[in-house]
Amino acid sequence: MPFFIGIVPPEDYKEHILVFRNKWAKTFRNRWDNNGFRAPVEPHITVKLPNGLTEDMNWLEKVRETCSSFPIFQLTLSEPGTFGTAVTFLSVESKEIYNLHKNLVDAVSPPPELIDSNIELDNFIPHLTLGQTKWGMNEAEIIEMKLAAREHYLFFQASM
Repeated sequence: MPFFIGIVPPEDYKEHILVFRNKWAKTFRNRWDNNGFRAPVEPHITVKLPNGLTEDMNWLEKVRETCSSFPIFQLTLSEPGTFGTAVTFLSVESKEIYNLHKNLVDAVSPPPELIDSNIELDNFIPHLTLGQTKWGMNEAEIIEMKLAAREHYLFFQASM
């Protein structure tokens, strides 16, 4: 089972996101015959990818220490965006989340060959995924979802 470390939004914001996802899924469900969107993962912001998070869980205590010693911080869900045509997301604004990410990578200490240099450390882009092609969406729907999220942007403006 792959692990990751993430931040789950407060219940009221999570509910807004789930309502948006569900409304989206209902609107386009007839077009998605093999849609995995019916049960996407809980809304979260990934702070550390699975690299180095082994099944033996030897990393868990270091992660707990890192998180418990990290100061509480605010973050803001903001402008919708996409990673190409594969993922629609809400941007995350927070300087501190970058520091937490780096501290977690340092704590886990994955071998350099396991660190995905495209999306960790200097290339880390904090975000909350709204939809993705691996949930059964197609590329056009990813773009449509971004536009729909932009229309609903006021509902997503939140500090956590």
